[in-house]
Amino acid sequence: MKKIAIQGIESSFHEEAAYKYFGNNIETVKCLSFQDLCDSLKNGNSDYAVMAIENSIAGSLLQNYTLLQEYNFNIIGEIFLRIKMNLMVLPGTKIDDIKIAQSHPIAIRQCSKFLTGLKDVLLEEKEDTAICAKNIAEKKLSNVAAVASESAAEIFGLEILAKSIETNKKNFTRFIILSKTPEKDVLKNKATLFFQLPHDPGALAKILNILAAYSINLTKIQSVPIVGKPYEYNFHVDMIWETYSNYQKAIETIKGISVNLQILGEYKKGIVDFKNEK
Repeated sequence: MKKIAIQGIESSFHEEAAYKYFGNNIETVKCLSFQDLCDSLKNGNSDYAVMAIENSIAGSLLQNYTLLQEYNFNIIGEIFLRIKMNLMVLPGTKIDDIKIAQSHPIAIRQCSKFLTGLKDVLLEEKEDTAICAKNIAEKKLSNVAAVASESAAEIFGLEILAKSIETNKKNFTRFIILSKTPEKDVLKNKATLFFQLPHDPGALAKILNILAAYSINLTKIQSVPIVGKPYEYNFHVDMIWETYSNYQKAIETIKGISVNLQILGEYKKGIVDFKNEK
């Protein structure tokens, strides 16, 4: 049975993403932080890891880009998960009783419009959405609410006061699948890589022109500060293609312009299914 490292505990969105990608015949390895998740994979306590990398409302998880560079894992796949956030409490608690609302900081950002509309409620950031629900149940916190998944409410016996409180209903999180070794014999039409650029005028424009010339579609570009080098950045890039040879030619050309180019993974792109995720 495959062991999959996730950030969070049972009923967390990472666990849901792991089951969606790998199927039900897995064992999830619970990790309270993304650093712990990476250590689990590095030390052989898990076979793969599932890591959130960006959300359609809250944006990129910049610290995870830094971890990708540090640990040098292979990205072997990705999965998009429709995220539905819910406000949950101990049974019998009324919305006017709530003094504190807890969740992961990214979850709070996804629900900012709803949460800031709550009167005299303190927002507290915690390490995991599901852990917030578990703590309320175990400690009988009658004036605290959690923002978490519907399955968290079911598992920990909480009552949902408000469903689907995310600011935009097309709320998706992209999770990447990490391995210590690349996958073989799989369809590859997407890649993630990072590089630095020389301090030359138009250096980034040259990269973009190369991609366009080889019909490569740039789907994301994210700059991440280089520690110890103020105002210098690594550029993380996601790209997709129809012809693998074009991608290879583009990479070879980019190597001549960029500095320290590293391919983090070549894999099959995930699908965002807006029609069937309501």
